[in-house]
Amino acid sequence: MGSEQRHWTLEAARQIVGDVRVRTERAVREADRIVAERDAGAADSPVRLRADEHLQAVIGRWAREMEALGLEVKGLWLVDFDNGSGYYCWRWPETDLAHFHGYDEGFEGRTRIQ
Repeated sequence: MGSEQRHWTLEAARQIVGDVRVRTERAVREADRIVAERDAGAADSPVRLRADEHLQAVIGRWAREMEALGLEVKGLWLVDFDNGSGYYCWRWPETDLAHFHGYDEGFEGRTRIQ
């Protein structure tokens, strides 16, 4: 993302989480379709290899979209909003932004926002 970090207020992060959810849902549906088609093919088929490449492209496109919004991608369908003292944390399929964790805790240390 470069040297400039965006710091999010909770209000600003909650305003765009709907867009994050829509973009993520679109990517998840496309990825699920690709996986279903891939798994229906023979293990050594060229179709399976192309499906894996297509799946990686979908995930990469989603990650770039999230980064373009100023978010940090922390895993598959998992993003953090840096607030200057830690992260507001969102993961698919959560419907709202309801968790926080410090810089050192990571996903496992997240707690509900009061």
